[in-house]
Amino acid sequence: MHKLLGLATALAAAVIPPAQAEDRFLKEAVEFTGMVLYYEYKVPAVVIGAVRDGEVAVSGWGEARDGSDTPPDGDTLMTIGSITKAFTGTTLASLVAEGTVGLTDRLDDHLGWEVELPERDGQAIRLIHLATHTSGLPREARTPDEVADQHYFGISREAMEADLASDPLLFTPGASAAYSNFGFDLLAQALQETAGESYEELLRKRVLEPAGLTSTGYDLPGDRQVMQGHGVDGTPVPQEALPEIKRGASGLVSSTNDLLRWLDWHLDRFAAEDADMRLIDHAAYVPRDTLEVAYGLDESGRMDAMGLGWVVMHANHERPTILQKAGGADGIFSFVAFAPGHDVGIFVAINTFDFAASGGMAEMALDLLADFAGY
Repeated sequence: MHKLLGLATALAAAVIPPAQAEDRFLKEAVEFTGMVLYYEYKVPAVVIGAVRDGEVAVSGWGEARDGSDTPPDGDTLMTIGSITKAFTGTTLASLVAEGTVGLTDRLDDHLGWEVELPERDGQAIRLIHLATHTSGLPREARTPDEVADQHYFGISREAMEADLASDPLLFTPGASAAYSNFGFDLLAQALQETAGESYEELLRKRVLEPAGLTSTGYDLPGDRQVMQGHGVDGTPVPQEALPEIKRGASGLVSSTNDLLRWLDWHLDRFAAEDADMRLIDHAAYVPRDTLEVAYGLDESGRMDAMGLGWVVMHANHERPTILQKAGGADGIFSFVAFAPGHDVGIFVAINTFDFAASGGMAEMALDLLADFAGY
């Protein structure tokens, strides 16, 4: 689906609503990409938005909720799953920028739990390991037998402490990379312990408010305001609130308009305000070729390096340097990406756990970024 802008403009004109953004080129490209994604993969609904040079465009297709006959729009709320991790990384960047924590600080210097944290080959778990999936911790903490059927909804601080005490490390911290929700949940706990306030409040003050986000948080909205997700069998998936202990890895609810505001904050690279925070947040810390093994990090495009929650894709002959993150929760797959050197970012979501459509969604989004970067 590369170079969608080169496809038949006559078809686009026949099915695309009138442009609303000042950047009409961006608007047409976003609407056409959303249309192709919707019809090619036959998903219940698609919402896609992009920001370029401060201008935004949003397009929705299908039904935000079954039987509503109304497509999602920029204000439609949805769970964004593991995109939450990129917000956690930005929170860490804020605390590093002011000197409250250091990236190489040991986790046990900030967590404050009464448990001896595991080490391997003399290497302790550090904050940078948690933020780059290189801690050696497994994907999830083990749940107690009595709540094992609840999976990550049954995870508690006690369960995490018990798992840490059992030395669950899969490899020496820093030696390899493997996707870990456990690590990001611990990172959020360490940051709130250090700041002396809840992680939700820390995120609000450090990230959401500075970026002007008004619809992003952990509270689940009513059904009429949220995009309805669907499972792999096509049945509706109910919203479920994650335990607070899980909020570093997932759980955020947001809207396309809010996420475009967040991308616009990231793309304002030369602004004096929050400059140190952005610089720390956008850096590539762990090159892939320094790792013994890299696992579970290529679902939406090959990882070349890890940032603070961001998957970094280096520039090549087909695309610019891109920072991206995918999410999946409550029957919704979502994807956010931006090209910091070209002032363009994109967010897209589909409301079904269709893995082929999810891969196609990310590919289309990356192609659109490349198109607007002149590749």
